[in-house]
Amino acid sequence: MARAKIAGWAVWLAAVAAGPALAQPASEAEALHALNRLGYGPAPGDVAHVMQVGVDRYVDEQLHPERMALPRDLSAQLAALPSTLASQRELITQYREAAQAVKDGGEDAKAARRDAVRQLDLEAGQARLWSAARSPRQLEERMVDFWFNHFNVFIGKGLDRVLVGNYEREAIRPYAMGRFRDLLGATAHHPAMLFYLDNWQSVAADSPPPRGGGPAAKASGLNENYARELMELHTLGVDGGYTQQDVTELARVLTGWTFAPRLTTGPSVFVFDARRHDHGDKFWLGQRIGDQGQAEGERALDLLAMHPATARHISDQLAQYFVADQPPAALVDRLAQRYLASGGDIRAVLKTLFDSPEFRSPKVHGVKFKTPYDYVVSSVRAADVPIADVRPLLGALRQLGMPLYGCQTPDGYKNTQDAWLNPDAITRRIAFATALAAGRLPAAPTPPVDAQSLLATLGSGISPKTRAALAEATPDLQAPMVLGSPDFMHR
Repeated sequence: MARAKIAGWAVWLAAVAAGPALAQPASEAEALHALNRLGYGPAPGDVAHVMQVGVDRYVDEQLHPERMALPRDLSAQLAALPSTLASQRELITQYREAAQAVKDGGEDAKAARRDAVRQLDLEAGQARLWSAARSPRQLEERMVDFWFNHFNVFIGKGLDRVLVGNYEREAIRPYAMGRFRDLLGATAHHPAMLFYLDNWQSVAADSPPPRGGGPAAKASGLNENYARELMELHTLGVDGGYTQQDVTELARVLTGWTFAPRLTTGPSVFVFDARRHDHGDKFWLGQRIGDQGQAEGERALDLLAMHPATARHISDQLAQYFVADQPPAALVDRLAQRYLASGGDIRAVLKTLFDSPEFRSPKVHGVKFKTPYDYVVSSVRAADVPIADVRPLLGALRQLGMPLYGCQTPDGYKNTQDAWLNPDAITRRIAFATALAAGRLPAAPTPPVDAQSLLATLGSGISPKTRAALAEATPDLQAPMVLGSPDFMHR
């Protein structure tokens, strides 16, 4: 029996590597395509809803998440997370006090600090995964993931251990479908970004120590990290036409952009410290920028947000994320034009994308290979598994090579097939599918997944070829084989 199971999974692995099955019947195929791309795939009843209201109305619903109420139990879960009430100032102060206690104390202080940080990590994961799996605002959840990845910060770096949840909640989520300039500004002013890319250390030569003993006390000169990534990753793109001299000049523009909890009273701890700023003239992207203090940086963000290279870079990334790993050039061109014409209105660009023939074409159905995050969340949704305890899902993401908030480099996680499709990764996915379907996730037992209910939820997204293979399998293998199928691995 064991040999038969192993042989069956070997055939399954080969099928996954070969790619998804051919497209399904049109109407249901369109509904599934919309659910898989705008969100994290169907939960029970979703396919019927989209087929009833039509793809156009579903897209409109998703483009206006403010019109959709969250389920009461989800709202209650999110509201009960203590970290949602903590301000930037409180988080930073608690972290520093814990660090000082470790210096002054012994093993008990170290254990208390670890426990506090782990709790904040867990609450950030709870907020993200509960929302992604349960919220009807699926496009909003997609865009939170997209923009966090675009403006990536790493949870394992110092202060960002306690700031990542606040960063997502205050700098990403409120602006996910607004204007790009607002999103860009929110990330630029948040201490998580200033710390991650070291702008808190970036000061003019011979600057005095900062007021209030902020983190810039360790600053030793100009730091170009944030200026470089601001142009290369966040706005213009690597081929955006800037030079190394432009990086240096932008870094000079951004000197003095730091944070100081002791000197601020509002919700943000961002400060512009004029004493740390380089007040000399700068020559950046062909423009002279005179001494204007913080306004120099705001002007730079204005220019970057509406630069044609930024329009194209953002459009290309959105088309890759929502359409295909190699997005059609004509679509990218139209999205860039819409971006510029709308003043960087993300919602307007998304509407153009979702209305496009390139997005609606059956040729792109099922061509995107799911990232580990896509795979875990879509599995939970399709199987309708309760996730009161998200720790097994966070562990699964680590096992699958995509720990939540765990990308160390500023370019974030890739969303292309080449990054994630390999035999070891597929084996790990199947192990997760088997545990989830059997209700045996570590430390979080749940009822076994009913294969027939799962098939009903996924509809024609599971091909006749896969269904024929399921008919030959034992009942205990059917649900994990659905979740481990080549059809389900793609979106």
